[in-house]
Amino acid sequence: MSIIPICPRPPTWDLLAQALSERRTVKASYHGTDRLLCPHALGWKNGRPKLLAYQIAGSTTHGALPAEAQRRWRSMFVDEIEAAIFADEPWGTADNYSLSTNAIDQVELALAP
Repeated sequence: MSIIPICPRPPTWDLLAQALSERRTVKASYHGTDRLLCPHALGWKNGRPKLLAYQIAGSTTHGALPAEAQRRWRSMFVDEIEAAIFADEPWGTADNYSLSTNAIDQVELALAP
């Protein structure tokens, strides 16, 4: 059995964990694009901190945000999220939320589906 090393939590982790627990929206930049995110799960992927979020506004690395609500799920490495702050925007989600995803190997904190 191989053990996946867990790297330290980046400073953004605490803000995302609080947003997840309180169902608060976060404004952040990821790979050069501004986004409004609603965190749903935090955990680890291959030893790196990972976020599963529902994106309610902003852009993606591929352009405009999809119009279809079920296609707005984003999997992001927490250490690549920049300038994260709480946003005064309504919480968002889609009816296809599930923890059965390959985005996170080891879930540490998540909303119940």
